[in-house]
Amino acid sequence: MSTAEQALRRLELTVTRRLDGLLHGAHQGLLPGTGSEAGDSRVYVPGEDDVRRMDWNVTARTTVPHVRDLIADRELETWALADLSPSMDFGTADTDKRDLVIAAVGAIGFLSSRLGDRFGALVLHDEYVHRMPARTGRPALYGLLHSLMDAPRGRVVEDAPDLAEGIDVLSASRRRRGMRLVVSDFLDAHPDLDPDAERPWERPIRRLAARHQVLAVEVIDPRELELPDVGRVAFTDPETGNVREVHLSPKIRQAYAEAAALQREGTRLALRRAGIAHLVLRTDRDWVFDIAQFVLRQRRMRHLAHRSPHRPAGR
Repeated sequence: MSTAEQALRRLELTVTRRLDGLLHGAHQGLLPGTGSEAGDSRVYVPGEDDVRRMDWNVTARTTVPHVRDLIADRELETWALADLSPSMDFGTADTDKRDLVIAAVGAIGFLSSRLGDRFGALVLHDEYVHRMPARTGRPALYGLLHSLMDAPRGRVVEDAPDLAEGIDVLSASRRRRGMRLVVSDFLDAHPDLDPDAERPWERPIRRLAARHQVLAVEVIDPRELELPDVGRVAFTDPETGNVREVHLSPKIRQAYAEAAALQREGTRLALRRAGIAHLVLRTDRDWVFDIAQFVLRQRRMRHLAHRSPHRPAGR
């Protein structure tokens, strides 16, 4: 058995043991959603139910207001946009960012495939946005993940597609509705350190969220947040190949940490403005635990929001 095959089997076993039984039931996805298929009618609960789901036929027959529940869609398509640009070939902790991208795609792919959903991917790599068709079944998912693992390290390419272009490609195709996963470090070539400034990928991801349920997975390494006190260091920009020597004085390290914090805050605010779920995975943390905690928190928040009565305006 090849090393790649062993790695994929370990990934599947990890997902099956630690995530699948914990997170799923009744065809719930990674993020809780309402679905669109009509289910049974039940008595309307004022302040909790959406009047747009009123079942007028049953209401007229019984003279009691009823709503129709929605059940989860079947045969959905889950599509992932995996960022394998040169900036992902970096890691100073337990794993590389690139490996964490593949782990996140694999985890959600295994969870989706066990529910019978079709799973496909778009990959930002070198000068192309590569497309891997959506298919069902474990062999198809293994083939997709093998392709991600076998892809060579990113190289400096002039006019390479950026994250915004990749999201546009993901949004442009009229594919079957379902979840859309964007896994990236969300680093811009020329970042605006104003957290409130619009990010280059913000409008494309907002358009994507208008039609699909979207989860953004931000992959980071601790060295992207702060620098160690090691004196003079040669830095290489993986996207351009430029090299620069820098003496890591306390002033430089502080300025770097502040800029990194502003960049991350800008990413958080942009995703929040777009109404998109945001999961952060770090190369120095247990990514399986972080995914599980994120999903359970999302479901808890949704449950509380559903139970809370709507308050009248102005009160």
